Amino acid sequence: MATSGKNLSHYDKEQLPDTGGMRIGLVVSEWNEEITEALFKGAYETLIDCGLADDRILRWNVPGSFELTFGCKRMIERERPDAVIAIGSVIRGETSHFDFVCQAAAAGIKDLNVRQDVPVVFCVLTDDTIQQARDRSGGRHGNKGAEAAIAALKMAAL
Repeated sequence: MATSGKNLSHYDKEQLPDTGGMRIGLVVSEWNEEITEALFKGAYETLIDCGLADDRILRWNVPGSFELTFGCKRMIERERPDAVIAIGSVIRGETSHFDFVCQAAAAGIKDLNVRQDVPVVFCVLTDDTIQQARDRSGGRHGNKGAEAAIAALKMAAL
């Protein structure tokens, strides 16, 4: 497991770029709200801790992880943030729907990074169980939202 032995919430502020003037967008899936709200909280609190003012953090909601690509694209077009974090959670069920949504979200976010001038950070948990999602959204492995916030700051500084 990729997160085994790693805490997703750890970062060194001394290693981060100056956040002055940055605007960071967060596009949050409403599906699996328990998890996505925890990921949002981790990202938001990390951005604040790293010096971003509340009014420099944008939030848009979309219905599910499949819709993240369009939401991120629209945010880039309309708000022109320095980076966007796509926050979602897909938990395996009894059908292949999981595979299709995960593939579409990953490919869509990759395509945005290739086609846009604004980096889009992938913060979509793709877990087999709700417990795995909880462990990565503020549980025993830390919070993937915090890790995504650090990635967004680094990418925005490129």
